[in-house]
Amino acid sequence: MGYTVALTGNPNTGKTSLFNALTGSNQHVGNWPGVTVERKEGRFRTGDGEVKVVDLPGIYSLGAASLDEEIAADFLLRSRPDLAIVVADGSNLERSLYLAVQMLEMGTPLVLALNMMDTAAEKGITIDVEKLSSLLGIPVVPTVARRKEGIEDLKKRVFEELKNRTAPPNSFSLPYGERLAPLFDRMEAFLSSKPDLIPGLPARTAAVKFTEGDPAVLAAAETAGIRRELEAILSREGASVEASLGYDLQTAVIERRWGFVSGVTAEAVTRDLSLKTRLSLSDRIDRVVTSRTLGLPLFFLVTWAVFRLTYALGDPLVEIFEGLFESLGERSAAFLATAGLSDILVSFIQDGLIGGVGSVVVFFPHIFILFAFIAVLEDSGYMARGAFVMDRIMHLMGLHGKSFIPMLMGFGCNVPSMMATRILERPRDRMITLLILPFMSCSARLPVFVLFSGAFFGAHAGTAVFSLYILGIVVAIGAAKILGSTLFKGESSQLVMELPPYHIPSAGMVLRHAWERGFLFLQKAGTFILLSVVAVWVLASLPRGVEYGSEDSLVGSIGKALAPLFGPAGFGFWQAAVALFFGFLAKEVVVGTFGALLGAGEAGLTAALPSLFTPLSAYAFLVMTLLYVPCVAAVAAFKRETGSWKWTFFMIAYTTLVGYGGAVLVYQGGRLLGLG
Repeated sequence: MGYTVALTGNPNTGKTSLFNALTGSNQHVGNWPGVTVERKEGRFRTGDGEVKVVDLPGIYSLGAASLDEEIAADFLLRSRPDLAIVVADGSNLERSLYLAVQMLEMGTPLVLALNMMDTAAEKGITIDVEKLSSLLGIPVVPTVARRKEGIEDLKKRVFEELKNRTAPPNSFSLPYGERLAPLFDRMEAFLSSKPDLIPGLPARTAAVKFTEGDPAVLAAAETAGIRRELEAILSREGASVEASLGYDLQTAVIERRWGFVSGVTAEAVTRDLSLKTRLSLSDRIDRVVTSRTLGLPLFFLVTWAVFRLTYALGDPLVEIFEGLFESLGERSAAFLATAGLSDILVSFIQDGLIGGVGSVVVFFPHIFILFAFIAVLEDSGYMARGAFVMDRIMHLMGLHGKSFIPMLMGFGCNVPSMMATRILERPRDRMITLLILPFMSCSARLPVFVLFSGAFFGAHAGTAVFSLYILGIVVAIGAAKILGSTLFKGESSQLVMELPPYHIPSAGMVLRHAWERGFLFLQKAGTFILLSVVAVWVLASLPRGVEYGSEDSLVGSIGKALAPLFGPAGFGFWQAAVALFFGFLAKEVVVGTFGALLGAGEAGLTAALPSLFTPLSAYAFLVMTLLYVPCVAAVAAFKRETGSWKWTFFMIAYTTLVGYGGAVLVYQGGRLLGLG
């Protein structure tokens, strides 16, 4: 028999690590909140049967505020899984138990996974597992998901609960005290005489959640036609309760729940105060990296160092790759010519396939190294500090500080970063963030940056790439300020961000994450980019009889029609126009297009490009590549997240105008300063 188990818990409790350990999956793990923004499913099997595990976005409570929290709360409330594993941070148990208590009130069968027990031990925290299990009335299993400790025991306890469960548990009753309890008794009695508001939800819990103003329960009461009766009870009897308490009912419910959680924690947790010195060491690190004066410069310094090291380590490997592809192209052409193939097929293999795809694949070392560094920053906990120190700037620009999290994810790929905007509670903040994400420099743009910076800026290539990443952030923040003061007026809410504990990054995790990103790059080069460069080669070879890649070919005609537009930006020639045109499919195709049109040749693209660009026009071209419309996959993701063609077309138009305006500004401004 198959079972469905929900995996839930607060953000940053190691939930995704536990999901991977249970199911053998390789979902991305980040040491910061918001990594999971949609449901993910996996399975594990033992001799007792198979379990489907549904990994839900991290939530602090069942009172959903943002879209990802709605996904989690709706699944737990309406889909009613056979059992839920609540993942708790053993080093911060009190915070995690609030959600567990809410789920106990719902009558959901639970197993509590006490994760990050190694961190708890380092902090001198000892948890009496047996006592905690007894106080809550549920199984409690200690785990360290990152090291796969306790996983088999957790699977065993899950199956025991699933097989031994004979009826929905509804014995848990949180003591709400002598003032609140009579009100809930009255509402429970009324609800018990009616059909269930939500199937499986106990009448008393429905009464409590109605009092809290839970949207799902209010809507269910409206549908059942009993909302007015419930509101009448609240109005009649709740007013006297509030008068006696001195504050409102919602606050009273939350206070009682936290009181219960604090009591349980006090009973089950002991702390070794002798470790206070070690704790203050962590605090002292945060005082530096999150300080108002040093935090931001330090963040930029770290980011700059990452790009410098990416170049320093990646360039020698890229030269090896370039040599291999150049040799492969020449040897293949010689072999095919000797075998009697026509010149056009030899050109297709040498210029189209090897020249086009090879010119993109050679940047694999840079992709791998950059994402290895990003994985180190994420897993160590420093990336969350980066988001924290950026909050002041984000808020100054009228944007929620939490918006910087999807912006950081945009350095990898714009598609998942757009999905990550679901962590934002307010539609205004989410819409502004979606509109500025295309300015974040995704990894697909990196091959273009690396190629041009290496060709034109020599020893300063790393600094040139770093400046483009900073420019993307600056333009995004500026766009947020303008959008927030014109189309989306209003105040942004304050950021309350949890800073995760510092970790020493696992070498295996870092290499796995870098390989995942690198493999996606190679996979894209072997499929989408391959098809794109083949299309470029075909258009560059037609009509029959024209010189390959000449301005008389079809692709040359397209380029010549567009080229005059780019004259003010310094690259008003048809090859650049064609590269930008096909770059809408995927940004790597910009490089692939130059490779297919110019050919790898003996000295490669690095030697060919200076015949078309000057250093100034090359930088203007990079600015255009950075800022103009994102790839077709990102546009589709934007449409899916907004559900609006109007805003999708607006995004395409305004990003293209910003990119064009930025390129013209750089080129013309540079000329005025005598730079080109």
